[in-house]
Amino acid sequence: MSILGIELKASDAVLCVLSSRMGLVEIPQIKQRKIAINDSDDQTQVKAFFNAIKQFVVDHKITKVVIKQRPQKGKFAGGAVGFKLESLIQLLDVEVEILASNTIKKVLKDSPCTVDMKAAGLKQFQEGAMFTAWAEQYK
Repeated sequence: MSILGIELKASDAVLCVLSSRMGLVEIPQIKQRKIAINDSDDQTQVKAFFNAIKQFVVDHKITKVVIKQRPQKGKFAGGAVGFKLESLIQLLDVEVEILASNTIKKVLKDSPCTVDMKAAGLKQFQEGAMFTAWAEQYK
């Protein structure tokens, strides 16, 4: 099973892939760590974002996509562009789930992440996406 963890930040979808085989979790090396959209009002760019994420899912044989949920209101509420990207991701032909932050925290407390991000080739900005995928794997 390959899980794509996504954290939406402004106009970027930050990506991290986790694969599990025979009870072992692997983080495959991926060249594309995020997919961005510059102008969410431009139909051509919206279609390009959708096609890029769709191709990423196909290329990496993703079986499930998990998006870190963002608050809809309040101080840390997600922006309109993020919600637009979230809806585009939900249109993919694979199972897509939105995972609440408190669920992620609970799973990480019960099953702490044992991955050394630098050794796995991950960048610091991918931490949220990795924790989202990890939480899905162990919930």
